Amino acid sequence: MRDVQGSTAILGFAILALALGGCGSLSGSLRNESAFLADEPGATRAAATPPALVSTGDVIPVAVVETSASEGGDATAGSGNAATPAEGAGSSQFAQTQLGPKERVEVTRAPEVDEEYDPWEPFNERMFEFNRNLDRYALKPVAKGYNVVMPEPFQVVIANGFDNIRFVPRFVNSLLQGKWGGAGREVSRFVINSTLGIGGLFDAAKYWGIEKSREDFGQTLAVWGAGPGPYLILPFLEPLTVRDGIGKAVDGAMDPLSYVLPFIWDRLGMKVGDTINDRSLNLELFQGFEESVIDMYSAVRHGYLRRREQLIKE
Repeated sequence: MRDVQGSTAILGFAILALALGGCGSLSGSLRNESAFLADEPGATRAAATPPALVSTGDVIPVAVVETSASEGGDATAGSGNAATPAEGAGSSQFAQTQLGPKERVEVTRAPEVDEEYDPWEPFNERMFEFNRNLDRYALKPVAKGYNVVMPEPFQVVIANGFDNIRFVPRFVNSLLQGKWGGAGREVSRFVINSTLGIGGLFDAAKYWGIEKSREDFGQTLAVWGAGPGPYLILPFLEPLTVRDGIGKAVDGAMDPLSYVLPFIWDRLGMKVGDTINDRSLNLELFQGFEESVIDMYSAVRHGYLRRREQLIKE
């Protein structure tokens, strides 16, 4: 009984640490995922992947129309030459086309998009539905009311203030990843916005074309070679991987608010205010995303994982 209570306490503390660590709101994650999905519909791209064209030596590559190994069909070259799949090749079929003496073309199937690693999917789906209902029946109504009493320009000012305070994790992670240009931009933005931007309430640095970096400790771990681990959704939090969850906890420890506001309830109040402000700024975008997607869980998972891959490669 004590072990169960201890495990529950540890899990609750970890969730609270992530929540207070600036992990972002559900609307914030969907804002990023909807922007990514609009540009990259994964299913469409996967289906449109052309046959591989691979040449060796001076041989002219030929298009190969492949069939899966399970169908037992032959791969047929565009030039009319037949190619027999190698036995036991599985999903990576090999075909050989005899074009002449000492000439051979080896063709492999184009790589397909791997299915997202989601071994905890039943748990994740329940937590996703919990977070979605929390947004639908609590956060969204509050954000609508907040939107009535707080004009959008003031919402942008508040968002800029929070963003300026959180420059420290972006700066440190840029250094840890060896991205000196990004670190320099973060220092420049903080100095300009804290002075000309009146304490960061206005993004004055953008008028000089100085864009903020998007580095976090989850990306730093990836650059250092750590794998993402399973996809994970926890109550009150945006989607994560195990690696990103650790990263967000570390970023939270670097958040200046944790030292300016040492008391949990003060930080929690700031976090709630930031979440409501962010949700209010994205009411229409979130609504459009909900109305345009059939399988919300899969769409958010795909968008989040693909976006994280893209950020790590930048």
